[in-house]
Amino acid sequence: MTSDSTENYQLKFNPIATSVLATVHIMALLAFFPFAFSWSAVAVMFFLYWVTASLGICLGFHRFLTHRGFALPKWLAYTVVFFGTLACQNGPIKWVGQHRMHHAGSDTPDDPHSAKKGFWWAHLNWMFFTHSKFDDSQVLHDYTKDFCEDPFYKFLDKYFVLVQFAFGFTLLAIGGLPWVVWGIFVRLVVTYHSTWLVNSAAHWYGYVTFPLKNDLSTNCWWVGLLAWGEGWHNNHHAFPKSARHGLRAWEIDMTWWAICFLEKLGLAKEIKVAQLTPNPDSHKNEAPAFIGKIITQAA
Repeated sequence: MTSDSTENYQLKFNPIATSVLATVHIMALLAFFPFAFSWSAVAVMFFLYWVTASLGICLGFHRFLTHRGFALPKWLAYTVVFFGTLACQNGPIKWVGQHRMHHAGSDTPDDPHSAKKGFWWAHLNWMFFTHSKFDDSQVLHDYTKDFCEDPFYKFLDKYFVLVQFAFGFTLLAIGGLPWVVWGIFVRLVVTYHSTWLVNSAAHWYGYVTFPLKNDLSTNCWWVGLLAWGEGWHNNHHAFPKSARHGLRAWEIDMTWWAICFLEKLGLAKEIKVAQLTPNPDSHKNEAPAFIGKIITQAA
């Protein structure tokens, strides 16, 4: 992985990415018109939001592929990563590569969406530009050497937009225009912003359980609910490999529930979790209330 300062790299406006994001949001507005509405379409949207955001992005792209918080059989790994590809947030190689960069330099110039550059930069604006480091194919390869040569992942990374088009035509054939408007455009807008809030709001609002150097990550309860447990972001930054992000009883983590269900079925194994104990030095200035370590759950 490169350690060069990003201050020597260049930003270039990306009209294609900007146009795509704008088009998705504009098309989602069709949901307000009667001809694009049906209750079945709304149900499809909520179902696909769970499949593509929770099972796809949170479980597949993030906790499995990026951080290797647990092991899955290959067929199931391919399935959940395919679900993540349907979220249309880039393919798995670029998504994982940039997320690993985020952890390597959180809220520094080496972070693709540093919150120190402002809420809206972290939330959305960083995607309007191509960065000569963060978007470089060789750099992304360096950050994803453990899986980037897999033919299936390479296919999804190259053709994730075409996959979305094929999925849209499938929904059109089954449920007509309302299923496309709600199942594609409304779902993508909801999924986009729930994911982006982890980068923005969960670096601005909430509480800090584990103070981290140069790191603004927080535990934000409402992002936790919207983003299927990803809002317990300070916990995650303290223990990136932990498959469980909500580490205390009130920190609801719906993606963790899905991982536990897969474990019950014998499908998720070697699950890594953060085990917390009270910090005997918590009375000292800025010392965390808890300390922890990563353990692998017994089968």
